[in-house]
Amino acid sequence: MQSSLQERVEQAAKTALNRNGSVGPLELFQEMRLLQPVHVEGWRKGNEYYRVLQPWIQVGPEKFQQTIRHFQEWVKQHGLRPIEATYTRRGAGGIEQLQVTEDGDPEWEKFYRTHYAPADLPEKKAARVAAKLNRPPELVVFEKVSDDGNCSECGTELPKGAFLLMEKEQPLCLTCADLDQLVFLPAGDAALSRRARKRSPLAAVVVRFNQARKRYERQGLLVAEEAVARAEEECAADAPARAAARARAAVAREAEDREFVASLARAILQRYPACPHEAARRIAEHTGCRSSGRVGRSAAGRALDATAVDLAVMAHIRHAHTNYDALLMRGTARLDARALVRKGIQRVLAEWSGA
Repeated sequence: MQSSLQERVEQAAKTALNRNGSVGPLELFQEMRLLQPVHVEGWRKGNEYYRVLQPWIQVGPEKFQQTIRHFQEWVKQHGLRPIEATYTRRGAGGIEQLQVTEDGDPEWEKFYRTHYAPADLPEKKAARVAAKLNRPPELVVFEKVSDDGNCSECGTELPKGAFLLMEKEQPLCLTCADLDQLVFLPAGDAALSRRARKRSPLAAVVVRFNQARKRYERQGLLVAEEAVARAEEECAADAPARAAARARAAVAREAEDREFVASLARAILQRYPACPHEAARRIAEHTGCRSSGRVGRSAAGRALDATAVDLAVMAHIRHAHTNYDALLMRGTARLDARALVRKGIQRVLAEWSGA
């Protein structure tokens, strides 16, 4: 008989594999909500808080080992083929290798880099998956946030707001970097950016450092001017069709969300038959809200996993049936407040379960 953790691991691995064409440990942890995408993004961008990624995997040692074991068993059971990926980024010194573990242990680093794809995947598709996993990092141009500085090659002053390329830890103006023929396309229109990037033989991502958030944030692209013109023509030509597609997708998502919320409410009432129906509906709507990051939208939640259902119900009780919120407002530390209301939560759980 499968454990709830094993079911959760297998469901998450299957979902990631179907979506991406391959699945690795980092994708598995993200799908299980044990690793947040924002942490992975910060790690890839070189945020100083995310120098290595393993400390951000939110799971204890025992559960970590069990998760890995279930994942490896699932890989073996399905006869998946390994494909080793490279994790790199462009930094001030050029292309840098990203490290997952604190000590850079070669065995563990290889473990995290290894993805798995179906063994019967056609060679062309397998090659595309491998190419995607090992795609070199994009050229990155930095928007200056300070007033001082000059191009290390020609000496041109680089004022605040100027674009520069870092090469061997030295700043280059766009002319010396051979990027001055490109034009800046601000972020904001995903279709336009995607098409311009595809049409441009040379392109670079423009980022700016956000001092408050301690991270680089994407500002737009540098692309060929003719690529922007062609992309604008394409976007204008199919704008009505894309608008209609967005409307259809919105309707489909709404119907899917209604069905999921109803299923989640039924799962809640199955585990807690004495729970008021209105409370079950409110819990399902809240925890199942799309893009909320709540447990209902996790892989376990979408699979109506019993643990995910319990967590959703407990969260509702904590806020609606205890003085937890008042404790927080009085300055009580979160973990202390949780300890103080634990008995109250257990009492309501017992009532709702019919115990």
